Amino acid sequence: MSVIKPITGDQAAAEAMRQIDPDVVAAYPITPQTEIVMNFAQFVADGKVQTEMIHVESEHSAMSACVGASASGARTMTATSANGLALMWEIVYIAASTRLPIVMPVVNRALSAPINIHCDHSDTMGARDSGWIQIYCENNQEVYENIIMAVRIAEHKDILLPVMVCQDGFITSHAVEGVKIYDDRKVKEFIGEYNPKHPLLDIDHPVTYGPLDLQDYYFEHKRQQSEAIKNSLKAIPEVFAEFKKHFGADYDFIETYKLADADVAIVAMSSTAGTTKAVIDELRDQGKKVGLLKPRIFRPFPKEKIVAALSKLKAVAILDRSESFSDQGGPLFTEIRSALLDEAKKPLTVNYIYGLGGRDINMKQIKSVYADLEKIVKDKEAKNLVNYLGVR
Repeated sequence: MSVIKPITGDQAAAEAMRQIDPDVVAAYPITPQTEIVMNFAQFVADGKVQTEMIHVESEHSAMSACVGASASGARTMTATSANGLALMWEIVYIAASTRLPIVMPVVNRALSAPINIHCDHSDTMGARDSGWIQIYCENNQEVYENIIMAVRIAEHKDILLPVMVCQDGFITSHAVEGVKIYDDRKVKEFIGEYNPKHPLLDIDHPVTYGPLDLQDYYFEHKRQQSEAIKNSLKAIPEVFAEFKKHFGADYDFIETYKLADADVAIVAMSSTAGTTKAVIDELRDQGKKVGLLKPRIFRPFPKEKIVAALSKLKAVAILDRSESFSDQGGPLFTEIRSALLDEAKKPLTVNYIYGLGGRDINMKQIKSVYADLEKIVKDKEAKNLVNYLGVR
């Protein structure tokens, strides 16, 4: 039987991990992710899971232990944030390249320097080309549900790639919301047993992990990774459909809000999408045709769905909570602008970089973006391609 619990985003992640009951969790604490591992460690201590909990000396060691555990055939998870993810960097690539279905909740936090423990997306956006699937969550309910689905996505026979499930540091990770927690038995039935294809410990069918891979085969292995990402565009909807069948929750690569008849729209990920929805409701009451596109999954990049949702609009503002330092806008902006490039009919696009280091984004600022879009439509041009929202 499902119950509603008032819990934080970190607690929601730990609750999903409890129900998954992975074979191995290797992790190191870092703010604002610490409470995920702390709460899960309590489940281990209380005997509520059978997980082998490995306390390591660093995040590099955490991901190294996860790689070894997953290669052996164990269902494996970890969690991290910001500088912790950066310290994992070498092994993050190895996990994806070795096609290991590790699931890692990531609580988004700014990268140093200067030292900052609050939210932006610089950590996971820096890892966007590492080969991991990336899911971004608007609220605590999505954190809980996406972590459960991430196990099925990672372990899908046509994917076999690790998955990051991202939430905004302190904004959702430490904020309490009512989260619908599904029955343990139903979650177990949905996840099923893990049957690894090539476990290292199957001595009757020996395999090699991590060999030296020079010019003769390296390229082919990278192409296989690319094909796995392409496969995930078809396989992930299968997981969404089955999740809806079990629990009634409807998911897709993207979510739209009052976009069907909109003239202008904002594209925003994670918790900012929720604030934008509130602004849209207010502006709609004033007769303004405004909408929202929320990309839920950034890797694989759902080009067709994004193009279909945006191509009929007059102008679009794409919000990035990270800076690419390219002078061409943030990563979400450059990818969406590229996706729209060959469309005969496409909106004028403009980028807003915002919220770095946890800087608040409020309804007034979002209203100003919609006002800018109205002017862009009127002038038929976006004079400033890259803008900085809420900075002095």
